[in-house]
Amino acid sequence: MTEARGSAGRDSAAYAPGTPCWVSLMVHGMTAAQEFYGALFGWKFEPGAPHLGPYVRAVLDGHDVAGIGQLPPDRHLPLAWTPYFASDDVDLTAETVRHCGGTVGVGPLDASDAGRLAIASDLSGAVFGIWQAAAHLGTEITEVPGAPAWNELLTRDSSSVARFYQHVFGYEVEPVVSADLDYNTLHIEGRPVAGIRGVGAALPRDRGPHWMTYFEVADVDASLTHVIELGGHALKTPRDTPRGRIAKVADPEGATFSLVRTSHSSG
Repeated sequence: MTEARGSAGRDSAAYAPGTPCWVSLMVHGMTAAQEFYGALFGWKFEPGAPHLGPYVRAVLDGHDVAGIGQLPPDRHLPLAWTPYFASDDVDLTAETVRHCGGTVGVGPLDASDAGRLAIASDLSGAVFGIWQAAAHLGTEITEVPGAPAWNELLTRDSSSVARFYQHVFGYEVEPVVSADLDYNTLHIEGRPVAGIRGVGAALPRDRGPHWMTYFEVADVDASLTHVIELGGHALKTPRDTPRGRIAKVADPEGATFSLVRTSHSSG
């Protein structure tokens, strides 16, 4: 885990292409989701682009940090937080995804005057978004409790999937040299922005490969207790890692995410 961009406040510059710039969750119960995440992270909510269906922006101390949208009643997909990666040309990036063996499931399409987006999946089937910013640049605050801190792909084998993302977004890929850890860190301009973890047979069969969003918290153990009190679930108990203290959880509808207290957090 490391900073997604800048520090606690961001300037008006757009994210560099390939940088995770937004996270979004599609749910069945919008009101319940807002109550859960609002209580857990201190988020307030503002309306999003109306022509994309019911959608709200999560706001932390006046800064946009994430989005939550309403799934159609007949859609029964595994719920998951989805990272969006910045692009200067979403149409070209979407075409590159297809050329590299991925799939584009939604778009590219305009999100009002906010920007242009596509939703795609990689070679392994993990879903991610592509965002070409206009009025809405993306997540406006990082490194504080309640904000996204890191995005990590959980997949069977990291190397082939890492090549896919390298070709699509131009990452510099840095493998972790370890006999018992299959991990690649994705860099933009020498800065780590995301990770790919190969977990082999440990990958959940009911989920398949998927991206995991880590949200910064002031106290992982206290936040885990709060998750359970709010109707969520603990999936992995807190543990200390070189990057910080981490716990894996699920919200009441089953969407998984991780709590992290990183060493550089200002919260």
